[in-house]
Amino acid sequence: MRIQEYDFGRIVVDGRTYTSDLLLLPARVVPGWWRREGHRLALEDLTELLGEAPRVLIVGTGRYGRMVVPEETRRALEERSVQLEVHDTAAAVRSYNARAGEAGVAAALHLTC
Repeated sequence: MRIQEYDFGRIVVDGRTYTSDLLLLPARVVPGWWRREGHRLALEDLTELLGEAPRVLIVGTGRYGRMVVPEETRRALEERSVQLEVHDTAAAVRSYNARAGEAGVAAALHLTC
């Protein structure tokens, strides 16, 4: 999977446009991704993604980086041997595209603030 475009509230993955937050799993896109606390990423918000046993998780925290990845979430991912990268969403898109050919790479992308 490749991300062709990202702009505030809009992303194009493999030619398809999405206008809500999403998960990019190794073999599929999960649109309409929502977090229990909106701008705070909890481990339970990643249940579907973790079921795919990713090796790397790239988190896009929004255009302005407003979504927070708390320390407890970071520790829980580390305990599951998931390498975590956290960036504003534009940087996360670049990182994802650079690593998209690698096995076990997933992304969780907040598209707005």
